[in-house]
Amino acid sequence: MDEVLIERPGPGIVLLRLNRPDARNALNQEVRQQLATHFTAFGQDPDVRCIVLTGGDKFFAAGADIRAMADAGAIDMMLRHTHRLWQAIASCPKPVIAAVNGYAWGGGCELAMHADIIVAGESASFCQPEVKVGIMPGAGGTQRLTRAVGKFKAMKMVLTGQPVNGRDALEMGLASEVVADADVQAHAVELAAQIAALPPLAIAQIKEVLIAGQDASLETALMLERKAFQLLFASRDQKEGMQAFLEKRKANFEGR
Repeated sequence: MDEVLIERPGPGIVLLRLNRPDARNALNQEVRQQLATHFTAFGQDPDVRCIVLTGGDKFFAAGADIRAMADAGAIDMMLRHTHRLWQAIASCPKPVIAAVNGYAWGGGCELAMHADIIVAGESASFCQPEVKVGIMPGAGGTQRLTRAVGKFKAMKMVLTGQPVNGRDALEMGLASEVVADADVQAHAVELAAQIAALPPLAIAQIKEVLIAGQDASLETALMLERKAFQLLFASRDQKEGMQAFLEKRKANFEGR
């Protein structure tokens, strides 16, 4: 059984659905490998303009698979090279929207934080509970979380292992939007459709510059932004977009 299902809910949109319902979508090595394979392939596919990542109605992903880790040693964990699988998601050039219902705990929370936009249900639950089983987050739960919500809120989450709900996640900066639980996936797909209709080259440059600029000085980041802005004037989409604006018609963006 495929542990990550592929759906195509609209033009230019791919939806990846975690499919381990009996294990609450726990992230084992096979799931991570399939996600890495799909994100690498769709990141290079010119027909894909936005990726939605989701789980089930009650579980986005309830953490790493503890059964697969309980007896592992330090060298075993090192040789798994799981950071390379996570990197395939982090480096995906296409916009990624996480549609989160239910539990996004441990690795599930870290997986959601690899997205560019998080649409959460009101009953969503974000948590980094690793400390309760004698370890700590190992796929961005200390670093991405701190960059998203700040030191003091991140410290509370990782030191206590306490969860936060969708509304709290929105207020602290861990979610982009909160909607009714029943509307999460539909809203994420609608948002993906809006992005997919926009010029892909501009979208790619925006994502690349925004992420690269986070860890650069303001002066360097502004230079990256300026160069990307100038580069887009070499695209057909820039000419099409501005001409359509002047002619008061809908633009047809081709990613060229």
